[in-house]
Amino acid sequence: MAGGRAGVAHLRGPRLLNALSKLSAADLKDALASEARALGFDCVGVTSPDAIADAAGHFRAFLDSGAHGEMDWLAANPERRADPRGLWPAVRSVIMLGLNYGSDESPLTILESRGLGAISVYAQGDDYHDLIKKRLKTLARWLVATSGCEVKVFVDTAAVMEKPLAQAAGLGWQGKHTNLVSREFGSWLFLGAIFTTLDLPRDAADADHCGSCQACLDICPTSAFPAPYKLDARRCISYLTIESKGPIPHEFRKAIGNRIYGCDDCLAVCPWNKFAQEGREAKLAAREDLRAASLAELARLDDATFRAQFTKSPVKRIGRDRFVRNVLIAIGNSGDGTLACEAKRLVTDDSPLVRGAAVWALSQLLEPKEFSELAATAMSAERDETVGAEWRAAGSVRGAAS
Repeated sequence: MAGGRAGVAHLRGPRLLNALSKLSAADLKDALASEARALGFDCVGVTSPDAIADAAGHFRAFLDSGAHGEMDWLAANPERRADPRGLWPAVRSVIMLGLNYGSDESPLTILESRGLGAISVYAQGDDYHDLIKKRLKTLARWLVATSGCEVKVFVDTAAVMEKPLAQAAGLGWQGKHTNLVSREFGSWLFLGAIFTTLDLPRDAADADHCGSCQACLDICPTSAFPAPYKLDARRCISYLTIESKGPIPHEFRKAIGNRIYGCDDCLAVCPWNKFAQEGREAKLAAREDLRAASLAELARLDDATFRAQFTKSPVKRIGRDRFVRNVLIAIGNSGDGTLACEAKRLVTDDSPLVRGAAVWALSQLLEPKEFSELAATAMSAERDETVGAEWRAAGSVRGAAS
């Protein structure tokens, strides 16, 4: 999930009369697909701007239920998301592109190593937004120079419903977990879009191939899917560790385990991943320090070292305090008493968000007597009400358990 600024570029170029510009629409589309693959995209399809009429109703129901949580940017101008023509009335074709980021190992394996932090596969390499946007612009400039059309380029920070459009363009289908599934690449596709004034031949929409399978629903640690094809983001670990700005609700903390940025469970368990391939883009390959990061080391990050470690990573956008909050929840779930020293140090952190998470971690790791003694000292100095509430809640639970 991502919000904020629109990842969009509007390109217009001269009408160059070269050999390619005289191609038929079908031949131009074939040339476009070849150019896209030469740039590193793994799949490309074309659909019409009116191809996702049903998506508007589903999106409105999602918003009306409040399932988007704190993601207010999703609720801003929903009519623009529901129809590409709401973003750009001149669009006549939507070109959807996918880039495979499949991992060389299962994201579920690290969940057994509670002293390590699990970072979502998509965030273990360089920020895909930057990489894809540059390539989309390069492809768009080729298309402008070739045909004289006008184009707009979008990455997933813009008000574009990429997944329904990708299904309409034949790249895959939205599975019961609401993410795109490809028969060729499984669950591991980054998406980008080019809107154009060209009238290109359409690809056939992909059909739903989930059948009776609901492995993605069953594996969800927080029961974030109230029904097939419906997500309550407020319960989703990706939302809780990335989008949510405040303390993580108590009811989800245990279920988060050692997931410190995002969650891949519903993606990783999909049977269609048996056809998935390892991504071939080196810049998206997992960095070793993010593939299996030590919770103890991550807990010691200050703002400067956090920004240095995640300078090219999408992780950087949540900031040090929210990230260390997540790390502390994982420390609390580790069952490793030797990590309590990291949480103790952070009880006096400048950030109330971090201090509150440190309290919870200590409540999970320390013996009741030690925790009570620490609480008596710390609570007298604590001035933030949310952190005070964490101490009181933890003390009440520990007292009842002792």
